[in-house]
Amino acid sequence: MTARLRTAKTTATPREPAVPKRRAPRPRKDPAASTDTPTGALDAAEVEEAFRRLRDHMPGRTATAKGPKDQPDPFRSAVSCLLSAQSRDVNTAAAVDNLFALATTPDAMLMLGEDEIARAIRPCGLYNMKARSIRRLCTALIEEHDRVVPQDRAGLMSLPGIGRKCADIVMSFTFDEDVIAVDTHVDRVCNRTGITAAKTADRTAEQLERRAPDWARRDGHFWLIQFGKAVCHARKPACDSCFLNDLCRWFSATRAGEPGAS
Repeated sequence: MTARLRTAKTTATPREPAVPKRRAPRPRKDPAASTDTPTGALDAAEVEEAFRRLRDHMPGRTATAKGPKDQPDPFRSAVSCLLSAQSRDVNTAAAVDNLFALATTPDAMLMLGEDEIARAIRPCGLYNMKARSIRRLCTALIEEHDRVVPQDRAGLMSLPGIGRKCADIVMSFTFDEDVIAVDTHVDRVCNRTGITAAKTADRTAEQLERRAPDWARRDGHFWLIQFGKAVCHARKPACDSCFLNDLCRWFSATRAGEPGAS
């Protein structure tokens, strides 16, 4: 009896491991479906109207518009734009003058030591990091682009030290492309009014590329900059007399209820 019981125990069929239950995959959100009108932004018709008014009130691109910091060629335009990051215009200008007094081509720039470049560009700040980026940019141009600055955004952004803003500024000013480059003024104006609703300048640029009317791409950068300087100031915007205040999301949220607001 004992032997049979033992045998039964040893010959028992092992249990099959439990198969884990699979959760149904969550449906993926289609980014394009949810970003046509970002939350808090103007709708498409309002964006078009805003650009019409900007065109009617603000000066556009002029025949004398030059490359960043008035540089005469794409290489110096790209380097000047790199130096302008987190730097005031007057400091950038001093750094640009110092640097281009020493070298004006990728090959000549690489003849300079990193310390020598850093000393020259010291006025614009972050000079050690920028000096490294300039040397890497020059190397990339020589080894990968036959010393020719790319004219498209992807090519420009492949260069060390060149981000979306610099790429678009070089495309607009130097290569005469119809693109709305986003600097501090453009970023502030677009997100304050509701033309875009973004938390970074790169996101602002992406939304502008989708939302700005085709006819506004050539001069839009200039209209928005002039509007930011003349009307939509950083600290004390002239909201009451602004020609966009009936559309502006910031005005409707913060000023519309005040006495005398139009």
